[in-house]
Amino acid sequence: MSDHRNHEWNHNVHYHPLVLRALPERCESALDVGCGDGLLAAKLAARAGHVTGVDSSPEMIELARRRHPGVEFVHGDFMSWPHGRYDVVTSVATIHHMAFDAALSRMAAALRPGGTLVVLGVPRTSPADLPYELLGVPYNRLMKALRREAQADGMPARQPEMTWAEVRRRARRLLPGVRCRRHLLWRYSLVWRRPPGR
Repeated sequence: MSDHRNHEWNHNVHYHPLVLRALPERCESALDVGCGDGLLAAKLAARAGHVTGVDSSPEMIELARRRHPGVEFVHGDFMSWPHGRYDVVTSVATIHHMAFDAALSRMAAALRPGGTLVVLGVPRTSPADLPYELLGVPYNRLMKALRREAQADGMPARQPEMTWAEVRRRARRLLPGVRCRRHLLWRYSLVWRRPPGR
């Protein structure tokens, strides 16, 4: 039985509902890039016929398989892994571990025509971003007071290099029509639908 750990919370889990709202209610296949402990992949399994989670950390893949035995988890580097084509591709707090342009392009290429890509990312704070990011501090404190913060479980950590302005500019150049949004808890989202027939 899958352990969704709904009683635990962190900045990434907080935005899982946002990711799911951007996706179709039902689809044949989904891919979660940088799946970590497999929590989002397990949630995707409720609406997709088949879900694959890929992560470069063998420890994370082992943990994901243990927690969510009904989902396929693959140990590999997404940038060289021979992926198929999917109706849905998601990636949460992973793209800053990779070369942004190449990773975003490869995620988009993994979509079938009409498929949906949702990326939740972490920007680097710039002086221009500071006033907005400070707005998240009281909300973050409130959420931590109300919910039990999930442990990182050994997930690899890396500081982001790109600011929100850089992310938005490059995403719009790579994926015309992409919807870019900034969020309070130091995250941004990119949502893009591959045109039908392409």
